[in-house]
Amino acid sequence: MEKNRTKQKAGKEINQIFGINGVLSVLKSNKYQIQTIDILEKSSVTSNAEIRDLLNNYISQIHYLSRDTFYRKYGESRSQGIVLSFSGAIAKTLPSFKEIEGNYCLLIVDNVTDPQNFGQIIRTSECAGVNGIIIPERNSVGITDTVLQVSQGAFCNMPIYSVTNLNQTLSQLKEDDFWTIAVENGIEAKPWDQIDYNGKIAIVIGSEGQGIKPLVLKSCDFQATIPMQGETASLNVSAATAVVLFERLRQIKSD
Repeated sequence: MEKNRTKQKAGKEINQIFGINGVLSVLKSNKYQIQTIDILEKSSVTSNAEIRDLLNNYISQIHYLSRDTFYRKYGESRSQGIVLSFSGAIAKTLPSFKEIEGNYCLLIVDNVTDPQNFGQIIRTSECAGVNGIIIPERNSVGITDTVLQVSQGAFCNMPIYSVTNLNQTLSQLKEDDFWTIAVENGIEAKPWDQIDYNGKIAIVIGSEGQGIKPLVLKSCDFQATIPMQGETASLNVSAATAVVLFERLRQIKSD
């Protein structure tokens, strides 16, 4: 699991995003609390008109650092001379979805501890029209700087909720009229493309090694599997997620 995934400040989890595109995504979303913006002196950052205009709203948070100070603080990362620290990347409270009607999809990510995989899952989910992602407070990589960087700014358009108990969360979602589908190679599983993904659904995925926790799996209404044709036993979790989510998108777009 990635170490030092966030910094703490006054009880808040602080994340960092590196590079112009990532910083632009955060500033344009206008939904995070900006802590600091470190800029390398004499860099080309401020020659970008769009980011220069946005930075005008955060003058008090900007710090211009010398080359020695900047690289001592951030190393030789591909920062493009700008690093933004912010809070609010994850919500600790799951709202009620009872009043929502029609097609609505939540992705529940269980036991995924690799930041590259989770970052790709966030990016895929945003592209596939998922409405939110739920992760457990424990046994999850959580929202690390690497996760955010790999997501390529997709996290800005994807509500991410952290919950203490996935079983209780599934019960709450069922009360809110969701059907729950686990992606698992179980005896009761049906091929992924024979599942009906229309309406309000919560799709549960697990890691390649540990899969979905038994109690969480037992709580799901259906199981979906992706049959393999080669010698490899299973897909990478981010690839499997993409297969299922885009099948869901195909179904709701064709109806």
